[in-house]
Amino acid sequence: MANEEDDPIIQEIDVFLARSLLEKLYLFQYPIRPASMTYDDVTHLSAKIKPKQQKVELEMAIDTLNPNYCRSKGEQIALNVDGTCTDETSTYSSKLMDKQTFCSSQAASNVSRYAAAVYKKGELHLTPLHGILQLRPSFTYLDKADAKHREREAANEGGDSSQDEAEDDVKQITVRFSRPETEQARQRRVQSYEFLQKRQAEEHWVHLHYYGLKDSRSEHERQYLFSQGHGLAENTELIKSPSEYLMMLMPPSIEEENDKPMAPSNVLSMAQLRTLPLADQIKILMKNVKVMPFANLMSLLGSGTDSTAVLRCIQQVAMLVQGNWVVKSDVLYPKDTSSPHSGVPAEVLCRGRDFVMWKFTQDRWVVRKEVAAVTKLCPEDVKDFLEHMSVARINKGWEFMLPYDEDFVKKHPDIVQRQHMLWMGIQAKLEKVYNLLKEHLTPKKQEAQSAHPLLVSGEQRVNMAKAKVKQNYGQLEKEFQKQKAEMKSNDTSAKMDVSNIRIKEEPVSDEEPMDTSAYEGMNNGIVNGLHAEEDSADSLNGHLPGGCIDRVAQELKAFVSSTFKKQFVLTLSELKRLFNLHLASLPPGHTLFSGISDKMLQDMVLDTGCKQILVPFPPQTAASPDELKVYALWEAGDTYDQHRQVLLEIFSKNYRVRRNVIQNQLSQECGEDLNKQEVDRVLKDCCVSYGGMWYLKGTVQS
Repeated sequence: MANEEDDPIIQEIDVFLARSLLEKLYLFQYPIRPASMTYDDVTHLSAKIKPKQQKVELEMAIDTLNPNYCRSKGEQIALNVDGTCTDETSTYSSKLMDKQTFCSSQAASNVSRYAAAVYKKGELHLTPLHGILQLRPSFTYLDKADAKHREREAANEGGDSSQDEAEDDVKQITVRFSRPETEQARQRRVQSYEFLQKRQAEEHWVHLHYYGLKDSRSEHERQYLFSQGHGLAENTELIKSPSEYLMMLMPPSIEEENDKPMAPSNVLSMAQLRTLPLADQIKILMKNVKVMPFANLMSLLGSGTDSTAVLRCIQQVAMLVQGNWVVKSDVLYPKDTSSPHSGVPAEVLCRGRDFVMWKFTQDRWVVRKEVAAVTKLCPEDVKDFLEHMSVARINKGWEFMLPYDEDFVKKHPDIVQRQHMLWMGIQAKLEKVYNLLKEHLTPKKQEAQSAHPLLVSGEQRVNMAKAKVKQNYGQLEKEFQKQKAEMKSNDTSAKMDVSNIRIKEEPVSDEEPMDTSAYEGMNNGIVNGLHAEEDSADSLNGHLPGGCIDRVAQELKAFVSSTFKKQFVLTLSELKRLFNLHLASLPPGHTLFSGISDKMLQDMVLDTGCKQILVPFPPQTAASPDELKVYALWEAGDTYDQHRQVLLEIFSKNYRVRRNVIQNQLSQECGEDLNKQEVDRVLKDCCVSYGGMWYLKGTVQS
């Protein structure tokens, strides 16, 4: 309050925004003029502009009668430029350098912060600038003088030669045809310096009329610098909230965003992916994975994502094939692209790939030769189509990559019906384009497939097993009665007098468990009415057979071991994300699809020689529980194990550390002076740098 009293407000000025010269007002910055070119006697002989480039060229007269003007120097320059001859093409018709050309360049790329202000009668009128141009002397006349000098020398040398020598010799010409320009070559050519210079030179000059300072037209144009209406309705741009006003004064810098390194096109960052809109996330995922069940897609999008919105977006970029989503052909082959193998346009490729997708809606197996015969495409293109969504089987053909998703089909019958109608429309188009016969429209071995369905749901398997048990119940009962009769006959023949034998009775402890191994052996034969021997590979009551458990543990251990040898430090959240991506790359029916819980994954991490690092996160952290669990490989078997262990001990006590503290601690614990390369190697394995501080991987909180 004291500071405000010492600096009182003297006057309040109304500010108005003038819009009459919007996108028309430029600010010219002239260089320091010589004494022979004062402001009052400057005469603009001509002016021209290239509007797209915002390039201006002005021609100004020089006062040759000024006492500061060197006449001999002006005559020498005119003689060097035009020579002794005077014609219409001469630059200086008066044989004296009596004018000078100024060429402009942009002083600032962003002029949105600049405006021209006029103060009149207690009002300040602002007009935004469209450009700020700096005018500099142009010395093109020197290039013209050099060109004429070379022409004179060439003429003198050519005058002594005879007419026969001037004739050109007959030379053999080799004709070569240029190759078709690829899209990458065209982009490089468009971005080259020569192409940009050519484009700039192609723009025509627009000649302007110059009006002096005291001209009536100039006075009329200056009136447009004042706001035409003083009402608030025409100056709504100046009515802003404090936050909007600050954003106008200090907009976010675009240069900082452009300076960020771009990741390679084949690298998919999940952190950057989740910053995009949902439709873009689904499109990028489907374009990279190509075939995915709906459940896997929801797990990759993260928790809290609305399944209805996902279903709405997925139908825009993918089609339903056997309950799984396959990316659309026009997403993989956009318009105006071509095949890298044969150069076939994208429209033909999309038709061929749609035919392959449609065949998989009819059958799980597709023959490559049949596809090539119908689509008339090269073998490489057909192989690409099939590799997107199927797996080659020896002597059988190509089988669809994923099993039939019965759960999705049951939960979303409306989506299935809509996709069926879309496939009916695609089938009609394919029939017209490829003239499909009946043998192409009907799946092969239809009778065999109807008798023995290839895809059987879990409920159908249970019903089939129950029917089989009821069918064989009578036979099993007869066999049981027969065995029972045989046992009774054996007991009668082996019967002996046991009346004199007394059995010692011992008290049974309540704490001693009863041996139920015999009953367990009997119960293991039939579980929920199903014989285990009919399908020993299936899990029973949520448990896997012993051999299958061993295979799952081996596969899981191999994944965890290889992952930590590459990453060294991972949060549980990042490890689960990598595991989901690993599952997406595995063939259908792999043992890891049996179901891996979080506890099983964490136990396997600890069994492979990793340790959990208790990082002291700040109290106000917004990280999820999985992001707070940090695991690190304690021993990798190389020379840097001790250094990494010291580093991990540091981060078990500190959330973030400076580099000099880490280097000093490493030197003390390891007993040697480490060089910069060794410290960088250890930090690269376990840490990331952010804001001058070092954090363990995955623990940086934005």
